[in-house]
Amino acid sequence: MTRRPLPAWRSLLFVPVTEERFLAKAHTRGADALILDLEDSILPAHKETARQAIAAAVPRVAQNGADVVVRINRPLTLAVPDIAAAVQPGVAALMIPKVMGPEHLSLLSEVVAEREEAQGMAVGHTRFLALIESPAALPHLFAIAAEPRMAGMSVGGEDMATELGAIPSADSMYVFAMQGLAAARANGILPMGSMGQLAKIDDLESYRAGLKRGRALGFTTAACIHPAHVPIINEEYGASAAEIDRARRLIAAFDQAAAAGAGAVAFEGSMIDLPVVERARRLLDRAVAWEKAGN
Repeated sequence: MTRRPLPAWRSLLFVPVTEERFLAKAHTRGADALILDLEDSILPAHKETARQAIAAAVPRVAQNGADVVVRINRPLTLAVPDIAAAVQPGVAALMIPKVMGPEHLSLLSEVVAEREEAQGMAVGHTRFLALIESPAALPHLFAIAAEPRMAGMSVGGEDMATELGAIPSADSMYVFAMQGLAAARANGILPMGSMGQLAKIDDLESYRAGLKRGRALGFTTAACIHPAHVPIINEEYGASAAEIDRARRLIAAFDQAAAAGAGAVAFEGSMIDLPVVERARRLLDRAVAWEKAGN
């Protein structure tokens, strides 16, 4: 399998697949992708019911153009039937929790490939989003990020904090989240996460501040559990019309200077050179992708 262009995801919203009141409005929330959850929001006794609900839920939540992701369970006894239910043409990716290493992903990739072939799908259609939630997985971040199906990776969260004996916070997760960001960037996948409160859902100002910090550090994508978070993620991990216009003007000014033989140029009170221009080009590339996706 070869890597395909990354999806243009800023926001991903979790949707419990057995909860009608959440399913009915999921397509109106404005998220770039919707995560049908088979893991934490589904009690053990209801796992099979949740799997059976996937097929009907996929077209419902995707009706406004959002991509569909399914979060599966970690134990193989649950993951294999989850994959059988989730892998279908309308599902763009599987979110894999508690990833331990590249061998874990390779094993799941084999199971996914068999399911893709059985349904006449192209092998490699189904991407992976990896959740790194254990200290034991930290030495393997770069190898995990290199798995061919990978589209994005997040490091940290409540499970990681619990294993570390830490209170989940931006401070306790900072070092590990940045390690994950570096691994994601080195392998050309989406660095997922933010640097705010992990569990408080009603403090929207704090939530926005965490996203602002996350974007400044290099994160591009975040998953959330509350619809009120979606527009904030889209704003903070997106780009305003003014930012897009400035990026275009900056690139034009640099290109003009480069044509005259200069490697740096003054632009609106600052000196710009290749790294600054590369950041502007990346912003424009993402903006074009959002436009094509209808976001």
